[in-house]
Amino acid sequence: MIAANSPVPRPADARLLVIDGDGHVSQAPRARWLDFLERGDLVVANDAATLPASLAGMHGASGAPIELRLAAWRSPMFRSSPEMDAVVFGAGDYRTRTEDRALPPRLQVGDALVFGSLRATVTRILAPGRFVRVRFDMPLADFWRELAGHGKPIQYAHMREPLALWDVWTTVAAMPVAFEPPSAGFLLDWRNLASLPARGIRFATLTHAAGLSSTGDRDLDHRLPLDEWYRIPESTAKAIRRALLDGGKVIAIGTTVVRALEHAARHGDEVASGEGVATGRIDASTRLRIVDAVLTGTHERGSSHHELLRAFASDRALTTGQDALDRHAYRTHEFGDSMLVFRRRMRARARNERALPSAA
Repeated sequence: MIAANSPVPRPADARLLVIDGDGHVSQAPRARWLDFLERGDLVVANDAATLPASLAGMHGASGAPIELRLAAWRSPMFRSSPEMDAVVFGAGDYRTRTEDRALPPRLQVGDALVFGSLRATVTRILAPGRFVRVRFDMPLADFWRELAGHGKPIQYAHMREPLALWDVWTTVAAMPVAFEPPSAGFLLDWRNLASLPARGIRFATLTHAAGLSSTGDRDLDHRLPLDEWYRIPESTAKAIRRALLDGGKVIAIGTTVVRALEHAARHGDEVASGEGVATGRIDASTRLRIVDAVLTGTHERGSSHHELLRAFASDRALTTGQDALDRHAYRTHEFGDSMLVFRRRMRARARNERALPSAA
């Protein structure tokens, strides 16, 4: 695979690699993704808008330059003095590879981090070096204004052109809670959304605060994804129940949707509406309860995103798919090509057999 280095969310030549329920691999133009769905299916997307979550400033005690990358909400959403987990880097910017970024000055609880008129206080050291919890001691309205004035979208060295905030918003972006874009949703446009009713396919959204994809620290990266807040509307929960009753499939647009839905159904085979915090990884050992297929970007072996795909498809099928991605030079990262991975046929049948008696 090669890195997609241009911020074009829906390139005309975008490609789609499909792994079906029997493990067969095929390829198609990404614009044809709806052709692989059926009447009665439900598409669920993440409508989180992306925050300008990268803040350049200085370490108050030493005056040294730093970059703070917000990573996860830790206070109740939308209250004054918001508190978040964050990764702190020393001098430099996104043009240096994340794993090569300098460490910040030694951080301690109580340290002030200053970003112009926006200030944060370190409230907890989560891991030595760069992983901390910070609190912004200000009214919520002031926080949003200052964040908009001083923050920029988080980006990485493969993307040389500075990103604007609108580059990282999907078509359905609504509540600003994500720290990096729920980029699988970039393929959505109003034309294909408008075509869904004629195809007999339903559409719903949830909100999931997508976190960082990389911290630059190998040990921290092994902890990804972090615990992440989500909200599922009652209308979406009802749409899922209806799809399952009708024998339709639930198609998640992105790994964040999988995390939210499977966490919400962790105590049974039904999605509960409301707020929650998705915890832990989804991997080959996970019993999927709700989601039948995931439409996502292309991901490198070993990443948390790739591990999630192992809950859907066998290692053999994923290896065949990965070989095709490499052989045909698919583009990776947030503006890259896509994969559509269906749940293994046997596991899908088992879920349907469990669902139908309880719905009778």
